[in-house]
Amino acid sequence: MGIRLVATVTATSLLALTTAGIASADTSSVDRKVVQQALDQITQSGAALGVQARVTDGRQRFTASSGTAELNTTKPVPENGRFRVGSITKTFVSTVTLQLAGEGKVDLDAPVVRYLPGLIDGRITVRQVLQHTSGLFNYTNALPLNPDEFEQIRYKHWSPQELLALSTSKPLDFEPGTQWNYSNTNYVVAGLLVEKITGKPYEKAVEQRILKPLHLNDTELPGDKVGISGPHSRAYYTVKGKTTEITRMNPSIAWAAGEMISTTRDLDTFVTALSSGKLLKSAQQQEISKTTAVSPGYGLGLQVETLPCGTKVWGHGGGIPGYSSQLLTTPDSKKRFELNATSGPTESDPGEAFNKLLTEVFC
Repeated sequence: MGIRLVATVTATSLLALTTAGIASADTSSVDRKVVQQALDQITQSGAALGVQARVTDGRQRFTASSGTAELNTTKPVPENGRFRVGSITKTFVSTVTLQLAGEGKVDLDAPVVRYLPGLIDGRITVRQVLQHTSGLFNYTNALPLNPDEFEQIRYKHWSPQELLALSTSKPLDFEPGTQWNYSNTNYVVAGLLVEKITGKPYEKAVEQRILKPLHLNDTELPGDKVGISGPHSRAYYTVKGKTTEITRMNPSIAWAAGEMISTTRDLDTFVTALSSGKLLKSAQQQEISKTTAVSPGYGLGLQVETLPCGTKVWGHGGGIPGYSSQLLTTPDSKKRFELNATSGPTESDPGEAFNKLLTEVFC
């Protein structure tokens, strides 16, 4: 499985990225000009209306952007802009679950029904939920997600129980633990598990355990809030042949699988703390990036990849209507990369430009 922006709500990511074709390179530091050229290529090709990125290579740190923050304007993309991070939410939720495991409150290899009786198939363990090996049907596959249909439900409130019911009304995709399949349902279950164990809404647990200690002041779990506060770029899609803004929507449709709003700075702070062991005890630190033969490219809420040039990276991608994001770091956190792209009325494949970015930053 190549590192890519994994869609949380959309059936396919608005920005499909792949590491295929990344060449080996030998650079002592990241060339900002190459990064800027790649970002410009993404926006000029129509793959995104606007894009912002944050790059860290040792002591070298910089941000860059391309495109516009609003259609038919020259308003620049704010390099400190807030955006919907989609499935990167999963890494936060997994981290909280692993904290609870480190406190002896959750057994990763216990069935979920030990804590939430009757919720799902009794054979599915906490680990299988976090690693997408549960076999639970992906509830987003049962939603009307093409723009013409999604426009009718974009402001609807969804409870996690409604989202889970979309999945449990279907048979398992496979026997638990025997295969890997990305399913947003898993993190609806994880969110409910966090709530059961902590006795508080999952968003409060994330806030108290991660956001407040790390001072992630520009990160929020918005619930039913439809707008994005602070500086941000607007996003668009095409509905019945007409360009329509999709910036505002009710993110409860993604809940613990992908509702969060953040910035590249906050994501960078989070991934640095996570990779350095500040958020997890040593045993759980090893668990989060542990892969298996069944799940060779995914740990517990964490994508794991060795690039063709030999560099190992981990992180997560995220997609939700209008916004596509990527969070990547080397395990020692010396090289890090955060990106967000907003969609415009056109679509094209940004793969070549994204490969150029990965090569420049990590290879």
